[in-house]
Amino acid sequence: MTARIIDGKKLAETIKLDLADRINALKEKDIIPGLTVILVGDDPASQVYVRNKANTFTKLGLNSSVEQYPTSLSEEALCERIRELNNDPSVHGILVQLPLPANLDANKVIETISPEKDVDGFHISNAGALMTGRPLFIPCTPYGVMKMLESEKVELRGAEAVVIGASNIVGKPMALLLQKAGATVTICNSKTKDLAAHTKRADVLVVATGRPEMVTGNMIKPGAIVIDVGINRGADGKLKGDVEFSSAKDVASAITPVPGGVGPMTIVMLLVNTIEAAERKL
Repeated sequence: MTARIIDGKKLAETIKLDLADRINALKEKDIIPGLTVILVGDDPASQVYVRNKANTFTKLGLNSSVEQYPTSLSEEALCERIRELNNDPSVHGILVQLPLPANLDANKVIETISPEKDVDGFHISNAGALMTGRPLFIPCTPYGVMKMLESEKVELRGAEAVVIGASNIVGKPMALLLQKAGATVTICNSKTKDLAAHTKRADVLVVATGRPEMVTGNMIKPGAIVIDVGINRGADGKLKGDVEFSSAKDVASAITPVPGGVGPMTIVMLLVNTIEAAERKL
């Protein structure tokens, strides 16, 4: 068996095309969806993510601004800037790039963002709304994964789904979305005892641990759908996922590559959330 490649880049382009009418409808009412991204510090990976997000918006004729601050920025100054953006009608989405420097409380900073502009879906009120099945915004990476599964026509109702990783950004919301779709969900982490016993049961396996190639082909159920959220740079400078692609592709029925899988979908779902935020202003 050679797994079918789930091309996130191609799917993201299709979604962008489908958004054209919605963008034009907003522009006819003199509304241009606008996103402000705040970057604190000089983390190289964060800079790449921010640049890719900004480029996606500007190529579609939308407003996108990046505000970069030194690590010395105080928490109060950052929160005050967010409050100013909350009150700016031209800004529909606010995104604080994570991780933040250790001197800043990420929870406090994120909770300063207005829930109506929290296009990352990380605010505690949006997280709670997701838990009850009524999300205002769905976190972009899990949202993108669900769109990929939808594009593959994966039947989730009754399926065994295993999520490795329990972060607030990916793992927990991913599990909630899979559960809402009718899957039986198991959440594991890198310390789970006999991890392979869980992964071998999975019809759908989502891996988001930040540990390069920790899941190998012999840990995967034959015919499973494998979603690799991880992106790690190896000693050779090449990007690798949390799944060992070379062995997994011979076992899975479909798999996401790294790069070109989940990453482009995360960015396009941020675009979707920002457009939704602008539409709500009508």
